[in-house]
Amino acid sequence: MQILAAQWAVGAAWRTPYSWIRHNISDLGNVHCGTWDVSRPRYVCSPLHDVMNVSFAAHGVLLLAGALLTGAACWGRGGISLTARILFLLNAGAWVLVGFVPADVDENLHVLGALIIMGIGNIGLLCTGFLRRAAPLGRLRPITLAVAVIALAGAAMFFGQHDPGIGMGTLERIAAFGTDAWVLVAALTLLRSRIRPTRHSRHAHLGGAAAAPIRIT
Repeated sequence: MQILAAQWAVGAAWRTPYSWIRHNISDLGNVHCGTWDVSRPRYVCSPLHDVMNVSFAAHGVLLLAGALLTGAACWGRGGISLTARILFLLNAGAWVLVGFVPADVDENLHVLGALIIMGIGNIGLLCTGFLRRAAPLGRLRPITLAVAVIALAGAAMFFGQHDPGIGMGTLERIAAFGTDAWVLVAALTLLRSRIRPTRHSRHAHLGGAAAAPIRIT
């Protein structure tokens, strides 16, 4: 949620209009002003670029913490579970990388981070779609697979420069934030699963107390 808020705030600070449809996400973190990108020339000048880059890095740290703190109880066991979590960790590290290395500082490293996020990260999400159904995250299989396919398709079109009419900026967001949309759904699902047993046990306890016989002496 914080990275979404940061994009709105940083984009609003541009003197020239920032377009979520036409501009890249990385344009918000560029440290220099000027015409950028040979393939799609556009003017970039982001006064609050530091805010955006800190947000990128913080986003990676939060994803990293989530992937490490949710264990086998959430992901299940087996090779597909381990693979999915490793790919999620790589995705998290890539967000930290793009935060520390803006596109106009070291384009090669920045593009590497973007490739990991939109490629390996989405493959990790696809693997998550095949977790065992006994695992809490495995029960999200239909939505997980749907989001993974959409995100991977967005990544393929973005890197192939094939705009179906929704804008390259939109394509990049579909590719980059599909995993994050799933993470939000997964987090709410896990939270709900923790609250529900607590409520049931509380009701059972109260019911047991109410049903207990009362002796009068």
